[in-house]
Amino acid sequence: MEISASLKEEIVRAPASPGQGCVALVGAGPGDAELLTLKAVRAIAAASVILADDLVGEGVLAHARPDARIVYVGKRGGCRSTPQAVIEQLMLEAVREGENVVRLKGGDPFIFGRGGEEVESLRRAGIEPVVINGITAGLAALTGLGAPLTHRDRAQGVVFVTGHPQKNGAGVDWERLGASARDLRLTLVIYMGIGSASHIQAGLLASLPAGTPVAVIERASLPAQRQCITTLGQLLGSLREQGLGSPAIMVVGDVVLGVRAALTGAPPVAESALCEASAD
Repeated sequence: MEISASLKEEIVRAPASPGQGCVALVGAGPGDAELLTLKAVRAIAAASVILADDLVGEGVLAHARPDARIVYVGKRGGCRSTPQAVIEQLMLEAVREGENVVRLKGGDPFIFGRGGEEVESLRRAGIEPVVINGITAGLAALTGLGAPLTHRDRAQGVVFVTGHPQKNGAGVDWERLGASARDLRLTLVIYMGIGSASHIQAGLLASLPAGTPVAVIERASLPAQRQCITTLGQLLGSLREQGLGSPAIMVVGDVVLGVRAALTGAPPVAESALCEASAD
């Protein structure tokens, strides 16, 4: 598929050097290829070079043209990853060679996707990219279980937070965050938190009741998705019992009560603990 005039006009926002290509940071969504935006599909289909994250599924890459060069630049917590500097250099080299480059990122490029760093790197080199949003896993995870992240009676806002702090950086103050969630009626959506679940649980229990509902969703939106609906006090035991691991989203707050109602048809009960799996 040739790149459309309208998409190319949007991608090439800044004057380009002769022979220079263009680059787009594209959100691949949580995994289910049917959750891609039309704009993302068009950009993927037009790309001559695709730098794809580890969590981007084959269904998403099926939209690439047959002659596209696909380079896997895996970024996954706890696993061997391509250094960020290398990814940025690959983008620059390809666009300078006249390629139409898509940096394909799981979820949304600007939500824990290091998209901000990549945009800054490109701009320093005089290249203005386009960013195409994707559905972030934190939204798709609970939506897939029939519950919202906000609810007039249960949550007035949402906090997206990483459970995997920057190396040698300050971690999240979970006690203070829990107190804010309690006082301001906020839903906590925790990315990359499985490895730090014990620390997260201890911090949140300092300010939230043990009966606070929690949902853990592994591989959100994919056929292999599994989930556990539990409470903050039972979180670690539920993770061990169910064997849930990364990649997973943790959602903390009363909105999780809607999951129980959706799964069982019963009225929400705060102290219940229910685990379900969509695949064996």
